Amino acid sequence: MTGRYRRIRLTAFWMALCGIVTTVAINSISNLLPIVFAQEAADAGRTPIVNEQFLAQAEGLSRAFRNVAEAIRPSVVSISTRQMSDRAGMPRSYREYFGIPSEPEATSGMGSGVIVRPEGYILTNNHVVEGAVELNVELADGRKVRGEIVGTDPQTDLAVIKIELPGLKAAPIGSSDEIQVGDWVVAIGSPFGLDQTVTSGIISGKNRRQGIIADGNGLEDFLQTDAAINPGNSGGPLVNLRGELVGINTAILSRSGASAGIGFAIPVSIAEPVLSSIVETGEVRRGFLGAQVVDVTPATAEAYDLKVSQGALIGGVLEGNPAAKAGLQPGDVVTKIDGKPCRGGSQLVNTVAVRRPGTAVELEVNRFGEILNLTVNLQERTDAAMALFRSGEIFGATVVPVTPQSAQKYGYRGLSGGLIVTEIEAGSMAEQADLQVGDVIEGAGGIQLESVDQLREMVAQANRIGRPIRIVVRRGNSRMLLMLR
Repeated sequence: MTGRYRRIRLTAFWMALCGIVTTVAINSISNLLPIVFAQEAADAGRTPIVNEQFLAQAEGLSRAFRNVAEAIRPSVVSISTRQMSDRAGMPRSYREYFGIPSEPEATSGMGSGVIVRPEGYILTNNHVVEGAVELNVELADGRKVRGEIVGTDPQTDLAVIKIELPGLKAAPIGSSDEIQVGDWVVAIGSPFGLDQTVTSGIISGKNRRQGIIADGNGLEDFLQTDAAINPGNSGGPLVNLRGELVGINTAILSRSGASAGIGFAIPVSIAEPVLSSIVETGEVRRGFLGAQVVDVTPATAEAYDLKVSQGALIGGVLEGNPAAKAGLQPGDVVTKIDGKPCRGGSQLVNTVAVRRPGTAVELEVNRFGEILNLTVNLQERTDAAMALFRSGEIFGATVVPVTPQSAQKYGYRGLSGGLIVTEIEAGSMAEQADLQVGDVIEGAGGIQLESVDQLREMVAQANRIGRPIRIVVRRGNSRMLLMLR
C-alpha cells in the first residue's frame, strides 16, 4: 500500500507540475502574440506598436520643426565674398624671406543671411561682409545675384545688404524679449558651405556678454543656444517654432572651432533698430544718456547701501546731458525701462544705444528705497560724447573716469565725478608733481572734471600761455592742491 500510494503521489505531483508549466507557457505565448501581431500590423501599415499618444506628440513636434524649416528656408541666403588682403604693410625682409609678394591677394569668405524685407534687404553679420570687394548671394531656389552693402555697424556686428530680385520672401520678425530659456529654436545657414542646413535646440541662456564684438567694446546682449552653429552659419537666422526671427547667429564658444553646443545670436531687439536705421539713413544713429552705468552686484549693493539686488546703477551723470536733465542722480538704480524689468547696466546701455536721438525713454528708478518715474529724452551719441567716458594719459599718469567699480577698487565710496589715477610712469611729470596711484583728480583750474579730454584740453591751454595748472586731488579722506607744469 505504501509503495502504491507513493507512486500515486508522484504521479499527481508530475501532473500538477506539467499543468503549471503549460499554464505559464500559454500565458507567455498569450502575452507575446499581441506584440508579434502588432509588429506585423505595423509592418503592414496598421496600428503602431508604441504608445499612440506619445507617438502623436513626437510626430507633432517633428511636423512643427519641418513646418518651420519649410517656412523660413526661402528667406535664408548663402553669402560668398571676395576680399583683397593688403600685404604691403609687412616688413620687406619678412616678405622676401617667406617669398610673399607685396601685391594684395584675393581671399574668399562665406556666411549666411536672412531676407528681412521683400524689397531685397538682407540682414547678416558685419564680419561676414567686412572688407568685401565682391559679394554674391544665392537663394534657396538656386538663383544667384550680386549683392550691395547698404550699411554696416561694427558696434553690433551687423550689416545690411541689398539684392534686386522679384518674388522675395521676408522672414517675419518675432520677439527676443519674450522668448525664454528652454524654448525651442531652429538655426539655418550654410555651415562649411553646406547651404540650407537646419539644426534645432533650445535657448540655453539670455543676456550673455562675451566681449567678442568690437574688441570687447561692442553692444552685446546675446541669446545663447545649443542649436548647432558652425563656421558659415554666421549671419543666418535663429527662429522660434512660429517661424519668426528672434536672432542673428553670430559666434560659437569652442576650442576646436566646431560646434560645442554653445552658440550665440544677436537678439532682434538689437538687430531690428539697426536694420531700420541703416535702411532709412544708410548709417546707425544712436541715443546717448550721458551717465556712467554699471550692473548692480552684491558688492555694489552693499557698498552703496542700495535697496535692490538687480538693475542698472547710475555711477555718475554728466551735467547738461539727458540723464542730468531728467533728474537722474548717482546712486539711482534703474529697475524698469519702458515698463519692462531692467536686469543690469548692459541692458540699459544697449537699449539706449539702439534708440534714435530724440526718443523718450521711461525709466523706473529706485532711489534708496523711493520709487521714481523719470522720462529721459535721448541726445545723439557722438565721438565727443563718448570721449567723456574714455581713459587716457596725462603727463605720465593714466587716469579713468570715476565709476562705482573704480571707486570701490581704490577704497572710495559715494564719488560722483573726477578722474582716478591708475598708473604712474616713473620719472614723469605726474610723479614729480607727487601724484600717486589711487588719487582722484576732482578738479583743475577751478572746474570740476568729468572726462580725460576735459583735463587734457585744460592742460593744453595752460601750456599755450606758459602757466602751470592747479589740480585738486583727493587722497583717501584728505584733499590737496598740486601743480602740473
